[in-house]
Amino acid sequence: MRVAVYPGSFDPITNGHLNIIRRASKLYDRLIVGVLDNINKKPLFSAIERKEMIDELIKDLPNVSCDVFSGLLVDFAKQNGASVIVKGLRTVADFEYEFQMALLNKALDPEYETMFMMTDSKYSYISSSMVKEVAKYKGELEGLAPFNVIKRIKDKI
Repeated sequence: MRVAVYPGSFDPITNGHLNIIRRASKLYDRLIVGVLDNINKKPLFSAIERKEMIDELIKDLPNVSCDVFSGLLVDFAKQNGASVIVKGLRTVADFEYEFQMALLNKALDPEYETMFMMTDSKYSYISSSMVKEVAKYKGELEGLAPFNVIKRIKDKI
């Protein structure tokens, strides 16, 4: 069985993230979306809230699940029987950062491969930070994040 992990903060999940999830779900027998609970960050949504939003969005994908984790990604992958780490890319800047992380994960555990997926070009400008910034100034969020996420953002801000 081919099992992959797609990790991220997902604060909040965007249409770009969802694009990667849907496409990666077709490549693996099982895909686990790992919501990172990073105690060093001050997210808009708690890890549990982020997981709930993702759970709503993946209901129609029977081979996709979501779980919260903290600590090392390779440990989370190992606990879930994954051998591949999926990373979504928007830009060359994303690649530079994610390439370093892939090398670190490989050094921590050589068993793991990282697969880079480019998001669909129509989402390449979208980031969670940008979505929060637009929301803060009451800008239009349609097209940036799924409807259920937009509603939660508006309720939160």
